[in-house]
Amino acid sequence: MSELIEVFTKDGSYSLRSTLFQENFHSLLGALEETKIKFTAPSDLQRFKGKSLNVLDICFGLGYNSASLLNELIKQKSHLNWYALEIDKKPLEYVLKNKSFQNLWSPKVKKIFLSLNQNDYFEDEFFKCRILWGDAREKINIIPADNKFDIIYLDGFSPQKCPQVWTIEFLSKVTQKLNHQGYLITYSSSAAVRKTLRNLGLEIFTIKPSLDSKTSWSWGTVAIAKFDKNKLKPNLNFKNLSLMEEEHLLTKASIPYRDKDLNSSTEDIIKKRLNEQLSSNLLSTKKWREKWGMTKSAFKS
Repeated sequence: MSELIEVFTKDGSYSLRSTLFQENFHSLLGALEETKIKFTAPSDLQRFKGKSLNVLDICFGLGYNSASLLNELIKQKSHLNWYALEIDKKPLEYVLKNKSFQNLWSPKVKKIFLSLNQNDYFEDEFFKCRILWGDAREKINIIPADNKFDIIYLDGFSPQKCPQVWTIEFLSKVTQKLNHQGYLITYSSSAAVRKTLRNLGLEIFTIKPSLDSKTSWSWGTVAIAKFDKNKLKPNLNFKNLSLMEEEHLLTKASIPYRDKDLNSSTEDIIKKRLNEQLSSNLLSTKKWREKWGMTKSAFKS
C-alpha cells in the first residue's frame, strides 16, 4: 500500500492517509467518532426499524460509514438494499486484515465485507449489497434507474483535493437518485457544495457540532429531497443553516465545481473554478471570514 499510510486516531480507531491526495480518510480526532456523528446519527435509522430502506454509499473507502449503518440495521432487523461506489480496493483489503476495525462491529459485518471483497456482492434474507469498483462518475450510471435511495452518503476526499465528486454535473446525477424525503449526508460544509445542492432543489441543513467543539461551526450537511417540513420528524443532529452559513453561500466560495462531460481532471476542474472566482463580483471569502471572526482552517471552500 505505497499510497496509503496507517493512521491511529485519538478515539482509538484506525484510519488511513492517502499520499496521492495528501489527506486523511478521517479526522485525527477519531474515525469511529466521526462516522457516528457525521453520518450514522443524522441518518436517524430508527425511522426504518423493522422496515426496508435503500442506501447508496459514494466513496466507500474504509467502510466505516456502511459498517456502522449495517451494525445498527442488524440490531433493529431492518431490510436493506445497498449500493456502494469506490475506485480503490486497497482500503477494504486493509480493514479486512485489521482486527481492531472488525471488533467494532457485529461478526456479520465482516462476513458482508469479505463477500464484497471477493464477489462484489452479498445477499441474505435481510440485506442485498453490491459494490461497484471504478470512477464514481461512470459507475453511478450502472445503478438501475428505478433504484431511488432513502439515504446517500457522500464521503469523498475534500472538494479542493478531489473535486470530481463535488461538481454540479455529478451532484445532479446523485440527487436524481434520492427518494422523496431522502437524505444526502456529507461531512462537507463547503459553500460550493451546499449552494449546488440548494440549486438542485434540495433543502439544506447543517450537522450540529458537539457543545465542546471550539473550532468547528458545522460537522457537515444534510440535504433533503422534495422537502416537506410536515413529514420531517424532529432531529437533534441537524438544524437550519445559521446566518453566518447563509452568508457563506453569497461569497466566491459558493462558486461551483464544474465537469461538463464528467471526465475532467482534478487540475482542470480546479483551474476552471479559480478563473470563475477571479472574475466574480461576489463577496470575497476573506471578507466573510473577517466579519465572522473565522480562521481559514475552520472551513473548506
